[in-house]
Amino acid sequence: MTSTSFLHCNIPDHPARRGKVRDVFEFGDKLLFVATDRISAFDHILPSGIPDKGRVLTQMSAWWFSRLPVKNHLLTLGLDTLELPPGSPVAELVGRSMVVTRAEVFPVECVVRGYLAGSGWKEYQKSGTVCGIKLPPGLKESDRLPEPIFTPATKETTGHDINITENFGKVTMRNIPFERMIEIVGSETAHKLRELSLLVYQSAAEYARSHGVIIADTKFEFGARNGEILLVDEVLTPDSSRFWPADQYQPGTSQPSYDKQFVRDWLEASGWDKNSTPPELPKEVIEKTRAKYIEAYETLTGNTFDWK
Repeated sequence: MTSTSFLHCNIPDHPARRGKVRDVFEFGDKLLFVATDRISAFDHILPSGIPDKGRVLTQMSAWWFSRLPVKNHLLTLGLDTLELPPGSPVAELVGRSMVVTRAEVFPVECVVRGYLAGSGWKEYQKSGTVCGIKLPPGLKESDRLPEPIFTPATKETTGHDINITENFGKVTMRNIPFERMIEIVGSETAHKLRELSLLVYQSAAEYARSHGVIIADTKFEFGARNGEILLVDEVLTPDSSRFWPADQYQPGTSQPSYDKQFVRDWLEASGWDKNSTPPELPKEVIEKTRAKYIEAYETLTGNTFDWK
């Protein structure tokens, strides 16, 4: 099984919970998070993977986990702490796997926005707000906000999981008022998650800006373990964040970014209707997207991604 074909992972006797990108396997009080090379766009999992994408996401998340000022669920990147059954694809699991402590995940996406972009910019043009939060008049697209804002969201899943070369189910995020978040998780937890989210964002954004990257916005997930709140899932990757190269930043327009924009642009121009089975990506688009993910990792961490 090569990196280019690593779109899903099968571990004997351990059924997977499959997300858009990640396969999760249970090992008692531990979980094995495996970041595959799947890539999604327009609520579809594409039939083409991006080689090494899962390894980039895993290595970047682990790097951030070791530096952020909050506790997290990561135990180790080593697989020797698990009893993997015979037939497990060990060679492919290395580098893209995290062994984490099991936590009860809060059913809320903790979104922090530091810049006016994406759906936030569209809403602001209509109402002068972002997720209902009133902002000063006269802001331009991609402007830095006076201060980061917390805009929680919920995941809404429709349809059912089918073959990943077709759709794999649809997962969308719906912004909710903070008051609704309080109803979902309770007042004390909601305020704590907001506090932690802003703390993590501000810490990461300050570091990233000093290394040539703007974190325009991002989303976090948190869980509880033995009464303690932990940062879980992936964190501050191109899949969960909007990264912009600081040396190209120009407010007033959309910004170049370290993500899957090559994929989105090609799909938009391909004539695909966004409802049928997505087309295979051309080799050039795959290679450019892989390079962009690696560039984000190397720029932020200062490490060389030299996985063989």
